[in-house]
Amino acid sequence: MNMKRGYLLLAVLAIAALVTLGGCEKKEQPAAPPKATTMEEMTKKAATTAEEMKTTAETAAASVEQTVCPVMDGNKIDKNVFVEYKGKKVYFCCAGCKAKFEADPEQYIAKLPQFQK
Repeated sequence: MNMKRGYLLLAVLAIAALVTLGGCEKKEQPAAPPKATTMEEMTKKAATTAEEMKTTAETAAASVEQTVCPVMDGNKIDKNVFVEYKGKKVYFCCAGCKAKFEADPEQYIAKLPQFQK
């Protein structure tokens, strides 16, 4: 009978060990709720995004630089001889080309990289 009690005690201890060590799962902590965004934070984010877009547009515009005169194809431009047309600078090789452009600007627009889409 002592042997039966020994086996029974051993079985009870084994079951207790299994329940204690592996029977319980660790519960995860719930994630913290997202922080509410204030109107001030949203305004600041919008301003930052707008500034980034403006910088990107300026960089793209700068990469399209006019290097030759639209009137005298192939002549290098003189940055001191230019006219503002539709908000963009158009450069020429000489004052004579500037005058020709001003007489009929639409004739030369297709040759200018700053007006390409």
